[in-house]
Amino acid sequence: MEFGYWTSLIRLLLLCKAAQSALIPDGVYYTDCRDRFFMIAVNLSFAGQKPYFEAVDETGVFPITEQYAAQCGYTAGILIVPGLVELRASYFSCHTTNQNDQIFTFNFNLIVTHNEERVSYALNKTCSPSLPWSPREVTCEVNYLEVSVKSDVFCPLAPKPDIWNSSMQTVYGSATPGWQVVLVKEGKGMKPLTLSEARLNGYTFTVTENRLVARAAYGQPHSSRSEIDGISLEVLHAIMFSRQEWHVLLVDLVAPCTMYEAPYDGSGYMTWETPFTLYTGLHTTNFSFGLDGKLWEPHVAQDMGYSVTSDGTVKVGVPYDADGAYRKSVVTDDLFDLYTCHFYMEQMATSDGGAETRTRTFRTLSSLIRRLLLTENWTVPHEEMFTVYLGNVPGDLELVAIQLNEEKFEAPFVNSSSYALDFTVMPNHTYGYTLTVPFADPLVIKRFSAEHGAEVNELNIVYSVMIKPKRGPFSYHTTVTVLKGFPPPQFNASCSESGITFKLDHEPSNVLWEFTVGSEPLTPELAAQQGYILSNNNQTLQLEVPLFTHGYQYENITLNDFLGTFETRVRNRQTSEVLSSSVKTCPFTAKEMIGKKKVHFCCMVA
Repeated sequence: MEFGYWTSLIRLLLLCKAAQSALIPDGVYYTDCRDRFFMIAVNLSFAGQKPYFEAVDETGVFPITEQYAAQCGYTAGILIVPGLVELRASYFSCHTTNQNDQIFTFNFNLIVTHNEERVSYALNKTCSPSLPWSPREVTCEVNYLEVSVKSDVFCPLAPKPDIWNSSMQTVYGSATPGWQVVLVKEGKGMKPLTLSEARLNGYTFTVTENRLVARAAYGQPHSSRSEIDGISLEVLHAIMFSRQEWHVLLVDLVAPCTMYEAPYDGSGYMTWETPFTLYTGLHTTNFSFGLDGKLWEPHVAQDMGYSVTSDGTVKVGVPYDADGAYRKSVVTDDLFDLYTCHFYMEQMATSDGGAETRTRTFRTLSSLIRRLLLTENWTVPHEEMFTVYLGNVPGDLELVAIQLNEEKFEAPFVNSSSYALDFTVMPNHTYGYTLTVPFADPLVIKRFSAEHGAEVNELNIVYSVMIKPKRGPFSYHTTVTVLKGFPPPQFNASCSESGITFKLDHEPSNVLWEFTVGSEPLTPELAAQQGYILSNNNQTLQLEVPLFTHGYQYENITLNDFLGTFETRVRNRQTSEVLSSSVKTCPFTAKEMIGKKKVHFCCMVA
C-alpha cells in the first residue's frame, strides 16, 4: 500500500545504515491476540531508550511514526512503568494480511540500538478473533477513531434526509468507478473523494471481503465535535458509495468517541465518564470495562474496588491501587504521584431492528496527587544524639545526598563518618531513612534559650532525592531542634596559703542560677561585709575566701596544721531550690592560724 506523503522519510531512512537482522531472545517480549486487536510488548531493558516498530508487507517496510500510526491503525508507546515498549494493531490496520475477516497475519520489525548498532528483530503473528464481528464496530483508540461495518449495512443510523438525499444525487451524478467517500461535518457533505484522495487528506478507507473500514486521527478537519449530557464527543462521519452497473451501494459510517478529560480531584480514583447512549436511535444494552484490554462486568469491577454510577452517563472510578494501575513520581515545583492506568471500555447498543453496534474505547487515565514526605523527630535528649526519620518515600526515588547545616554529604555516608543512615523498606513498598547525628558534632548549631532555660541544639537537614534512573531531582527540607537542659555549674576551687579561691567561667546559662554562701546570695555587698574578695568580668566570676572569714569549717586541728572547708551553693533563680554545691577542703599550717588568730587558736586548744 503506497502513501505518497511518506516518500521523503523513506528516502531519508534509505540513506541510513541498514539495521542488522537478529533473532529476538525468548523472555524479553510477548504477543497476544485479543478480541479486537493484536499487541506486542517488549521489555524496555532490552529495547533501550529509542526503539521503534516497522510494519512489513509484500510491498515493503513502513516505519510506524506518530502520524503514520494514527492513520494506519497502530498505537505505539513506551510505558516507563511497568518498563515496556508496546504496540497495538487493529485487525484492519494497513499492512495486515486479511483472510475473509477471520484470519489476520501481522509482520513487524522491532528496531533497537545495541552497542551503537541498529538491530532489527522480526515479530510475526497470525490471529483469529474469538468474538464474532458485530454489524457495526467502533474503536476509539488513544490516537485514532475507527469504524467498520458489514458491507450490506447501508442504512444510516440516524436518518438525515438532506445529507442522505444529496449523497444519492452525488452518486448518480458520478462517473467515477469504484468506491468513493463523502465526508460529513455538522450535517454538510463535502465533495466526493476517491479512497486515494481521502488518504492524502489523512483518512483511511478500506474495503475488505465483508466490511468497510474508516479511520482517522483525532482532530482532523472534517471531524466534528458534539456534546451529550455535557460530555464532549468527537465524531467521524463518512458515507461510502459505489456505483456498480445498475445498482448503487451506500454505507453510512459514524464513529462517535468520548473525549472526557477527568479532573485531578484527589478522590482516590482515576475517573472516566461517557454518555450512556452514544448514538441517537440506538438503545444501550450492556457495558463493561477494565484495564490493559481486559473487560469486566460492573458488579465484578465493584467487588475489585471500582466505583460505578449509571444515570444518563456512565461514570467509572479506577482506584489508585487497582491491579494494572501504575504510579510514578513526578517533580515540577513540588513532588507528585502520577497514577496512570490503561482503561478499556465496551458499550453495546442495538437498533430497533436488532442490529448491534459495539464501541470499544482505549484511554490512558491519570491523576496527579501531591506526595507528602513524612519527617519525625525520634530524638531522645539523654542519648546525646539526633535521631530523625524520613518516611513515605516512594520506591522510585533514590536518596543521593544530605545537607546538614550548610555542609553537603553524599548518601550513604562513608563508614568513617560519625553520622549514620539506616534504610528500611515498609510494607506499603515505600522507603524510610533514619538519620543519626551526635549533639557534640561541630556541625550542630547550639544556642541558649532564656525562654526555655535550656540549650537549643539545631540541625537543618536538606534531603536530596532523585527519580530513578537519575532524572527529576527534588529537595526536601526539615529543621529539627532539641532542648537540652543545663546541669548546674561547678566552681573550680583551688587552695592557697591564705585561703580558698572559687572560679567559674561565664556561660549564657548562668543567668538561670543564683550563687550563695550558705543561704545568702553571693553579692558584692555580702563580699564586702564578710571580707571576701569578689571579682566579676566578662569572662570569669572569681571569689577569694581568706581564712577565718565567715563560712569556714575547721577540723583535724593539731599543733602543726589543720583543715579548712568552705562551700558555695547553686540554686534555681526562680524557685530557690538548691541544685548543687562546690565544697573545697584545703590543708593549712598552724603557723598561719597563730599569726592571724591567736586568741581564737588558744581558745580552740585549751
